[in-house]
Amino acid sequence: MRPLHAAGFTTAFGAHGIAANLGAFSSDTVTSLLVLGGLLALYDGAEVVLKPVFGSLADRVGARPVLLGGLVAFAGASAVYALADSPGWLWAARLGQGAAAAAFSPSASALVARLNPAARHGRAFGSYGFYKSVGYTLGPLLGGLLVLAGGLRLVFVVLAVLGAAVALWTAAVVPVVPPLPKSRQTVLDLARRLAEPAFLVPTSALAAATAALSVGVGFLPVSGRAAGLGAVATGAVVSVLAACAAIVQPKAGRALDEGRLTTRAGLAAGLLLTAAGLACAMLPGLTGVLAGAVLIGAGTGLITPLGFAALASSTPPERLGRTMGAAELGRELGDAGGPLLVAGVAALTTLTFGYAALAVLLAAGPALALLRRRLGK
Repeated sequence: MRPLHAAGFTTAFGAHGIAANLGAFSSDTVTSLLVLGGLLALYDGAEVVLKPVFGSLADRVGARPVLLGGLVAFAGASAVYALADSPGWLWAARLGQGAAAAAFSPSASALVARLNPAARHGRAFGSYGFYKSVGYTLGPLLGGLLVLAGGLRLVFVVLAVLGAAVALWTAAVVPVVPPLPKSRQTVLDLARRLAEPAFLVPTSALAAATAALSVGVGFLPVSGRAAGLGAVATGAVVSVLAACAAIVQPKAGRALDEGRLTTRAGLAAGLLLTAAGLACAMLPGLTGVLAGAVLIGAGTGLITPLGFAALASSTPPERLGRTMGAAELGRELGDAGGPLLVAGVAALTTLTFGYAALAVLLAAGPALALLRRRLGK
């Protein structure tokens, strides 16, 4: 499992370590906000398009070779800019990194499920999510230190070495998990599968959690600055959010495996906690920002392992790659949609109402589920 944890850390560190520092330290390369937005969208766009594709490929040829290929490609794409160090090659490197992450991210999730019995899926995904959260937490900080020490090029050098090292570790340690035979599935069969509550409910919860996490990372610093906090304090708030998510995930997974928490109750509680965090972010001052960070982090940390464990338990093993790829697509859409919703509402009103809009949307899911159960009785 350790190489899979390292793969999760790599994709998270690669995404945030560069994205958080593109605009701040590389004005010669990022010449405008439009260029910055394009570079950020390039990585995420490649993941959105290719994750379902690589997930299906993992079912066909096996998750291990797709994971290895993605890690090698990530190292190669990082080396492109490390060697060339020119603005044009930065675009190619970010596109390559996003495409590579789209390969090894769902493959790693599928292997987490295949290499662990169903009774330990909660712990397994909790641990995997913990290391991804550590990557998200350390990415901006370590990326900034690397840029200060040697420029943006040094970050790509480190990512190239990291990707290659994890690929070698995976090849040496992760066992071969052959693809399983499966019956032919039509597009209509796939559509039915994606519309089933067993897929739709946890994937929607994962998308909502990612939307809130992205909003917290992007907009809580804005609220902090409005409250008079400096750059160090606002950065610390984001770190608190990511740290809370990292701490909660293994505990939530263990509680699920031990029967102390059900998937339905855990997802509902996670959504309500996250909505409460967004509501706290509406309050003025440090208290509101800090409480928002803690609750958003805890809520997303509760949802993530439970959502993936639910998907793994409801999916035939021979189709885990496709399911994980589709679920990752849902998370990417949440990652983009949450900030767009909050920004759109804030542009028309204020950021406070932007937080409120997303909070209402997140709380609506558990509220509707409770209403259906009551009406069913």
